[in-house]
Amino acid sequence: MIPKAAIDTVINLWPMIVLITVVLISIRLVYLKTNHKKIYFYKEIMNLFFLIYILLLFELVTTTDMQSYGNNFIPLKEMFRYNLNSKLFYRNVVGNIVLFIPFGYFISYYCNAKKGRYSIIIAFITSLTIETIQMNIGRSFDIDDIILNVIGGFIGYLFYIIFDKLFSKASLKLKNDLLLNVICLIIIIILCMIILNLYGVGIS
Repeated sequence: MIPKAAIDTVINLWPMIVLITVVLISIRLVYLKTNHKKIYFYKEIMNLFFLIYILLLFELVTTTDMQSYGNNFIPLKEMFRYNLNSKLFYRNVVGNIVLFIPFGYFISYYCNAKKGRYSIIIAFITSLTIETIQMNIGRSFDIDDIILNVIGGFIGYLFYIIFDKLFSKASLKLKNDLLLNVICLIIIIILCMIILNLYGVGIS
């Protein structure tokens, strides 16, 4: 189940998402055309998704629950306070892991990182920056969030490694590109259906 905070973020930011999407696509198409670059559909979609994801991530971590519960600098302290079946556990523990899975995948893809330590380092730096910012905007610093975010980033890296090995088995690069383009198209259709459904939920 998608967290309500994530749903609200998408609904509230849809005008900005549409504007940014149109502007980025326009600029990118002009760049590819004027520089006579070949268009790889799946790569362009990955670039667009990453930028939109970063936008949503920033909005989610800086505007949701703008209240401080006190800083936590002791590892694992907050995690063990939650009952495994409670909403707080799914929101604060599972949610912080899931939130960074796409991040781990994207940065591994862009860096072509075959070793997990690079994804872990970047996820750590990013999460540490987020927590430091939160501490200075009326929220709180939580070392457990950093640990959970890094775990999510590493899981994203594992997904990248799995997909990379699956696609590398294709004998022809053209076959790889075609397969990835088809997968991206399917994902786009699914995401559009989800967004339309979420928007319907938000305005009902």
